Amino acid sequence: MISRFSGDVWFWQGPSPFHFVTVDDVESLKINSIAPAVTYGWGMIPCEVIIGTTQFKTALWPKDGAYILPIKSAVRKAEGIELGDTIEVELHIG
Repeated sequence: MISRFSGDVWFWQGPSPFHFVTVDDVESLKINSIAPAVTYGWGMIPCEVIIGTTQFKTALWPKDGAYILPIKSAVRKAEGIELGDTIEVELHIG
């Protein structure tokens, strides 16, 4: 499954602070429909991600009925992404 969406980068200040982008509702519903076949536990969905010219592997995290995508520091640096930026994301799942 290939999913494309845009979203704003936000920061979670917790025990393991990280930057994220929230997958939109439409794409989250599509992902949820295949989640049982692709999750490796706790609702985590492994995926390959393309942002700009940077490609990387990670996992989507379930949150509040949707999914959130962690954005690695190396990706943010490579693509010049700052907190609050709206970014275009391409996900490859399964």
